[in-house]
Amino acid sequence: MSPLKTLQLPQGPVQYLEWGQGQPIVFVHGLMVDNQLWQPVVAELSQGLRCIVPNWPLGAHALPMAPTADLSVMGMTRLIADLMDALDLRDVILVGNDTGGALAQMVCAHFPERIASVVLMTCDAYDVFPPPAFAFLKWLGHAPPLAWLIAQLMHHVPPLRRLPFAFGGLTDGPLDDALIAHWLRPMRTDAGVRRDVCKFLRTLSNRHTQDAGDALRRLNKPVLLLWSTESRHFPRRLAERMQREWSNTELFWIDSAGVFLSLEYAQQLASHIKRFSATATEAQRAFTLA
Repeated sequence: MSPLKTLQLPQGPVQYLEWGQGQPIVFVHGLMVDNQLWQPVVAELSQGLRCIVPNWPLGAHALPMAPTADLSVMGMTRLIADLMDALDLRDVILVGNDTGGALAQMVCAHFPERIASVVLMTCDAYDVFPPPAFAFLKWLGHAPPLAWLIAQLMHHVPPLRRLPFAFGGLTDGPLDDALIAHWLRPMRTDAGVRRDVCKFLRTLSNRHTQDAGDALRRLNKPVLLLWSTESRHFPRRLAERMQREWSNTELFWIDSAGVFLSLEYAQQLASHIKRFSATATEAQRAFTLA
């Protein structure tokens, strides 16, 4: 894997990893994690795909954005589109999980020009943004000192990390404590990071995901859904509704109660994505020749 790179955008610096060659595939993680969430699956995909794996400013990023940056939900959507523009990525496979899945839907709805297809893994959609267990995050966005306090408490009192409104239930097995500590560190130590994520949290609303879901009914791009069978945060009905309402959408179930599927089911996910990307490419080639 290449060293961590830094791309300077109008909103501020975005660090990212780049691995492999071929069709670009851009990954969008959710709140309070970074690109380490994706590394197991990227290791499986980098043979044949150009993997772009940013650290989005969602609370676990090391470099704060510009103080004036628009990091609202729609501002984050534009940031993802701006990164693809800055790197001149074309025919992108856009992959989103958790909060990042909601953002991926919004990018496809509002900035579809560079997107060839989309992969959504167990994520926010429709009326779930955020999930009920995390509804407090909308109010946390108005109180950066409280965000600092919660991060400190989870750092110093490890059992708090396992609660349902923290990192509990996001994987089938226990999450590595060192990884959680890594994700918490920027929020604990950098006021700029807390400022950034609170801008986003203040604007959480399921009207964004409802609007994106409606728009994607009219956007005929291939969609792959990889969804946990037993997630308490993102129920099966969300994926089933996507498959029912969106054209050109296929759904595969992952036998899991977790959300961070890429940490535990990398080979299974990568196999689905490789097949999906090859099928979508062949379909596009046939359409072009016709």
